[in-house]
Amino acid sequence: MFDKFWQLFSHDIGIDLGTVNTLVLVKNKGIVIREPSVVAIHRKSKQVLAIGSEAKRMLGRTPQAIEAVRPLRDGVISDFDTTEAMLRHFIHKVHQNPSSRWKVPKISRPRVVIGIPSGVTEVERRAVQDVALVAGARQAYLIEEPMADAIGAGLSIEEPEGNMIVDIGGGTTEIAVISLGGMVTSRSLRVAGDEMDQDIINYLKMRYGLLIGEKTAENIKIEIGSAVPLKEEKETVVRGRDLATGLPKSLKISSKEIREAISGTINQIIGTIGEVLEETPPELVGDVLERGVVITGGGALLRGLDKKIAEETKMPVWIADDPLTTVVRGCGRVLEDLDLLSKVKVTGGLR
Repeated sequence: MFDKFWQLFSHDIGIDLGTVNTLVLVKNKGIVIREPSVVAIHRKSKQVLAIGSEAKRMLGRTPQAIEAVRPLRDGVISDFDTTEAMLRHFIHKVHQNPSSRWKVPKISRPRVVIGIPSGVTEVERRAVQDVALVAGARQAYLIEEPMADAIGAGLSIEEPEGNMIVDIGGGTTEIAVISLGGMVTSRSLRVAGDEMDQDIINYLKMRYGLLIGEKTAENIKIEIGSAVPLKEEKETVVRGRDLATGLPKSLKISSKEIREAISGTINQIIGTIGEVLEETPPELVGDVLERGVVITGGGALLRGLDKKIAEETKMPVWIADDPLTTVVRGCGRVLEDLDLLSKVKVTGGLR
């Protein structure tokens, strides 16, 4: 009865609290927020100056008094207070009074479901749950990202059949074989999109003596990055600082060079997929061979990555529909099916 009272004044929400981006889905309304997981704060006063897209534009461009930070690293909270401020902002944004951008109904306290990496520790789980409760949730439930991915991709997770999910995000790569509503084998690899960006930074630094920032590296990866040779190789102009002279420098690089730069990270991810398959019972491997490996996350959008994984694993591979949103859509699905939530949650409860 008390829970129904709260439902009159709040929207239940699902959150994909990602290292790179945070997505928020409102029950029965769909995805309402897609923002970078970036917060700009004043160094001395610790006042929050900007959150999301506005803060991301400040990365690498702030004066000494202002710091633009990503409060999550490798899929876990690295700065509790800043993450709390970011989550509070997003929860309030969902419930804000239409007549005023900043007025929030004080009574709104939603039920929240958050996707987390499968390899986090109990302390890290507790930190995510606590930050959600402090940020304004009345209940905070956590489900592991591979499970949320599978649900969001529409896989039949409760059947006695094997489904393999590979979620290549910004901070982690989640790999799991799921059957009968649980993960039979899994790996959480803290190597993903961020490492590819760092690979590009290191490559240009070592080969050309050119220093670039994380945002530039990410843009290069998106623009010309690939996992397999392209029919027509791409080129782009990169601008940065010459390490020898300290002066601005620009040069043209090819998709072949970027493929070489990120190949180590890609091979590490594929090697871990192989390890998970080796630990999977033969019957479930047969199911995966029939159904294929499903890849999700931002890494799924890297050109030819599905082909590369298929070649190396000898398994069919397909990219989930809208791979950037499968986790948050899975969180939304369990909000509509509380019986399913009770089966797949790893922890959750009242403040």
